[in-house]
Amino acid sequence: MPETQYFTQEGLDNLREELRKLETIERSSISQQIAEARDKGDLSENAEYDAAKEAQGMLEMKISKLQNKIINARVVDETKLGVDKVLIFNKVTIKNCINKSTMVYTLVPENEADLKKGKISVNSPISRGLLGKKVGDIAEIKVPAGLIPFEIIEISR
Repeated sequence: MPETQYFTQEGLDNLREELRKLETIERSSISQQIAEARDKGDLSENAEYDAAKEAQGMLEMKISKLQNKIINARVVDETKLGVDKVLIFNKVTIKNCINKSTMVYTLVPENEADLKKGKISVNSPISRGLLGKKVGDIAEIKVPAGLIPFEIIEISR
């Protein structure tokens, strides 16, 4: 059974745009490469033809995976999610109880994670440790450096 994945509307729109590019631009480019390689003669010893056919297979596999991801996607209306406890799509301000540094993360689906923008995967160890916690709670999160306690300072959208 296919796995349901949750997206923001923006994340789903990005997936659809990527699929559109693959199906139109990339697919026609590879078809052109195959035609050019075929025009060069004997296909049994034509490395360009073999490479283009392999690229076509990889592209079709990627298109198929994206189509399945889109079919099984569910858009979450962030406005209906509460901020009384940490949930997916919440912005969470946490304080490292050891070194007193604070960080702000937004918990997003894995395919929308972007650490530079402060978006971490809901499947990451930090997110898993924060999920379900409330403001004031201490979440002990196992990281490569060991077990670190984080205090939940604020939860918002």
